[in-house]
Amino acid sequence: MARYTGNVCRLCRREGYKLFLKGRRCESEKCAVDRRNVPPGMNIRARTRRLSDYGVHLREKQKVKRIYGVMERQFKRYFQLAERMKGNTGVNLMSILERRLDNVVDAAGMSLSRPHARQMISHGHFTVNGRKVDVASALVRPGDVVAPAAREKSRKMVEDCLTLNSDKSVPSWLQVDAGAKTVRILNLPAREDVRFQDIQEQFIVELCSK
Repeated sequence: MARYTGNVCRLCRREGYKLFLKGRRCESEKCAVDRRNVPPGMNIRARTRRLSDYGVHLREKQKVKRIYGVMERQFKRYFQLAERMKGNTGVNLMSILERRLDNVVDAAGMSLSRPHARQMISHGHFTVNGRKVDVASALVRPGDVVAPAAREKSRKMVEDCLTLNSDKSVPSWLQVDAGAKTVRILNLPAREDVRFQDIQEQFIVELCSK
């Protein structure tokens, strides 16, 4: 399972955008984007020059990949799947990314961040419809129920996260039962359900369609 293991704050600075890869820390005064909102690197001229149209499109694609923790090959497969689906390709792509299990766990407040959700899933702390799933990229469907595994450690971790995220808003396509520590998938996420509303998915479609 490929994943980025470097300094995630560099990714936020590179995109000039809060990717929320460290959960609550990204909302505090310690956020790297707020403290030093310039791309990382030694070449100052390269960091500050105006982007070409291709560069703008590429940066949008890289931003989305880093938000959802997706590598290039997997992102290409998602895009090909979105192209085959009916409707707008960009909207389909965002819907597929939102349906990833690690994103659902994070959106429901059952983890501290999306990377934390991915780690918890890979360690076997979650089930889907009663069956253990340890693949963070698994896509959920309407009617699925995500819950912690039947272990005290798993339930305690999820309970602590739900308590810390009690003030966090949950997307309308998810139904969270804090008492039972479960989240039910009500329907497929629409474009307005995506938490990062300022993503320009059309730029990604134009770039990947060339």
